[in-house]
Amino acid sequence: MNADMKILVVTNTDSIREMLHEALASQYSVQFTTSREVKKEIDRIAPDVVLIVQPEDGTGVELVQYIQGELPEGVIIFLTEKQDFALLRDVVRAGAIEYILLPDELALLTDRLEKINELAQHQQRKKGAVATGKAFVRGRGKVFAFYSGKGGSGRTQLATGFAQALKLESTARVLLIDLNLQYGGVETFFSLDAGRTLADLVPVMNEMNENHIRNVAQRESHSKLEVLVSPRDAETAENMPEDFISRLIRASRRSYDFVILDLPTHMNEITYTALEESDAIYYVMNLDTPSVQTYRLVEELFRKLRIDTEGRLEIVVNQKGRDNELNVADLKGLISTPIAAEISRDHRGVQAAVNQGLPLQRVANEKKLVPAAKDIRKWVLAKLS
Repeated sequence: MNADMKILVVTNTDSIREMLHEALASQYSVQFTTSREVKKEIDRIAPDVVLIVQPEDGTGVELVQYIQGELPEGVIIFLTEKQDFALLRDVVRAGAIEYILLPDELALLTDRLEKINELAQHQQRKKGAVATGKAFVRGRGKVFAFYSGKGGSGRTQLATGFAQALKLESTARVLLIDLNLQYGGVETFFSLDAGRTLADLVPVMNEMNENHIRNVAQRESHSKLEVLVSPRDAETAENMPEDFISRLIRASRRSYDFVILDLPTHMNEITYTALEESDAIYYVMNLDTPSVQTYRLVEELFRKLRIDTEGRLEIVVNQKGRDNELNVADLKGLISTPIAAEISRDHRGVQAAVNQGLPLQRVANEKKLVPAAKDIRKWVLAKLS
């Protein structure tokens, strides 16, 4: 099986889904979605090849145009059960490289995919293959969301510490976005001013690119980490267009290696969208009974909202100490979600940094880190290895 080339099949028809699964799944990494769900999945899956099966409502051309915009370097192949020369012309103009009739031309599809894969491998060898270690090649970035259903868990502290360490300990391009739109919080940890905020990107949301984001982002003085701060205004948050957050995250993903999202505790459309767009969800919790009870409620809410957490959701234990009500072993017995990291309780070190408006880590490979910062750095280095 060649798992290097990821294929996303967009189809609403079970019979075609079964046909393509049988033909392709043994050779490639294949995932399936519907024309209705593809806009939620396309950035998270980040496929190399998209196979679009013409929907019954005739919106195939619009789907090709949308995916071409989201995946400028991706390969789009259009599949249909009926020959239509006008449709052929339109989908090719929209960005599809091939128009294939099913089931008659199934062999042509598999042959075409084989050639695409061979070409990709040749180009990869020519460019010197994949970057190793802590160096990164520009491409489709990863989105990490920091979330908790309980206030006071230390979510913002960990989001800022994680983003800072990630920037200092690698050559990655890192963007931190504060989606606590009503009250903010990130600016406190970095002593950022209340100048331009992510709300300034709303007027350019339909054509948003790296230059727009960088013109609005503020930079932490030690690492030069780029930060989109919150407008800290309830009215501004209320009046943001529905699809602004998804467009912001997708534009950021295309321009940065890592995008870190600090989310509010309450579940609203912004939180839901950010969770859906993320590659990983780090749920921050403390070692006490209220935190466990809240987490169980959040798990149930995720199920009701159909937020897919399989392989994406991990726990980050914060404020771990000797006098906790529970220990990590207790937590593992109560919940089955994997634990990504354990961060020590460090009130004195963290509070001193917050009071001065300084990040927990200020230089790469810093020697005199407070315990919480050491744990965060250890976590980040494990992610980079």
